[in-house]
Amino acid sequence: MDKKQVKKVLEILHQNYPDAECELNYSTPFELMVATILSAQCTDVRVNKVTAELFKEYNKPEDYLSLSESELGEKIRSTGFYRNKSRHILESARILYNEYGSELPQTREELMKLPGVGRKTANVILSNAFKKNAIAVDTHVFRVSNRIGIVNESDVFKTELSLMEQIDESSWSLSHNLLVLHGRRVCKARNPLCEECDVKKYCLYYNGTV
Repeated sequence: MDKKQVKKVLEILHQNYPDAECELNYSTPFELMVATILSAQCTDVRVNKVTAELFKEYNKPEDYLSLSESELGEKIRSTGFYRNKSRHILESARILYNEYGSELPQTREELMKLPGVGRKTANVILSNAFKKNAIAVDTHVFRVSNRIGIVNESDVFKTELSLMEQIDESSWSLSHNLLVLHGRRVCKARNPLCEECDVKKYCLYYNGTV
């Protein structure tokens, strides 16, 4: 797919999702970090229910320092994989409190040194909390961008790099949110709603070429 077609696809998606933004609820970069860690293998709806209570008492790194892994684990149990998530959140909170004055760093390299913060999570934080140009490739972005034919890559990292080439830098963050929403609502992993899709005329999957 050439860049002109990619731009058209994104324009159509923007028309369909004019208010596209991160669907995790947060009020600070740290809260977004916690919410994004919790979102692994869990829906944003569930995470938002958990953080609605969690953030009432624990919304800064220092708030977590008195919690044990098991105590935090009980509070986030319903998000799944709660033991690992609890450990990562507490370890990151300690590092942020001790080394960064409880403020999240604003570079991908520094963010990725925090336990539980991989490249995708770092890009989510940079894009949404710090308003920097970044494309976070989660399962939806990977599936939709390759299925439609915006890119043709076999892994997440190569998909991110290809998307950065195919999309104007000023549109990276918006494009991430558009692709996520389209993946959740129309271009689903199983039984995609192709007949309802407004970009099907451009889609390689729908037209049988992938």
